[in-house]
Amino acid sequence: MQFTWSLDAPTGTYKNNAISNKLRFAAVEKSVLNEFVKSEPGFGKKMGESITVTRVRNLTEPGDASLGETEFIPEDTFAMSTTSITAKEVGRAVTWTGWANILNKFDLEDPIQQKLRDQMALVMDTMIATAYKTAKIKYAITGPASNNITTNGTFGAASTDNLNAYHVEEISDYMFDTLQAPAYEGEDYVGVFRTLALRGLMRDPDWEEWHKYTDPQAKFNNEAGRYAAIRFLKTNHNKAFGKVGTASVLGEGVVFGADGVIMAEVLTPELRMAIPKNFGRFQSVAWYGGLNYGLTWDTANAGEARVMHIGST
Repeated sequence: MQFTWSLDAPTGTYKNNAISNKLRFAAVEKSVLNEFVKSEPGFGKKMGESITVTRVRNLTEPGDASLGETEFIPEDTFAMSTTSITAKEVGRAVTWTGWANILNKFDLEDPIQQKLRDQMALVMDTMIATAYKTAKIKYAITGPASNNITTNGTFGAASTDNLNAYHVEEISDYMFDTLQAPAYEGEDYVGVFRTLALRGLMRDPDWEEWHKYTDPQAKFNNEAGRYAAIRFLKTNHNKAFGKVGTASVLGEGVVFGADGVIMAEVLTPELRMAIPKNFGRFQSVAWYGGLNYGLTWDTANAGEARVMHIGST
């Protein structure tokens, strides 16, 4: 029996349109701040949109507390202050069609939900970073061994150099000795910086010499670790921390102690499916919540301020 063979595509290029069985997802920037902020206890649903936080100020230490035999004990003034944080609605959604889901090799719902979770984490990270960066204490790096510190919430100079061991020591001393800020954990403050800043620190011979004996794997692991009573974490989240200063020389960051930022949470962010519309032809899912963040102490006073913002005009 003889066969006559013919082409099923007489012109053009032959193509293989097979689709891989594995989905690939775009990488997400690293968000690190959420673990350092806890929801304010006693606040939630059915309690209004704002929470008022009451703070107790320090008593002034007298120069001499000695008393004469017939002298009345001097009286000090006990002072309290408040700050309030107003929760707000936040959320985003994605809509797709039932027809697209029918034709697509992959079920669209799962990857959409995963990407919404990623987006939600980044949005929360930016909100927290924004709260930390409202700190009154601003630290600009004006040289390898010089700085400009302001206490009015506005940077007083452009940063012209990157972070190094000298500046970490200066920041740590200012947090402990000038601000008397309580450590976040143990004896350590926490520093969250854009990667660029920590690269500057890790290139400093003083940092290298210190870690040669305390943590020789630190540079190999690309971890700034702990230095001068500050535990460092790096982030590449653009919207949270930028590259700032002259020629973008500095990686922006914050250093903070305990109870630096408060979260006022009415509704924990969650994923919500919408009721399908038009006989199931249109489907959507969203993340939605009600919360906000703010400084516990929005002052630059010793014993009150807990956060320092490192950046530039």
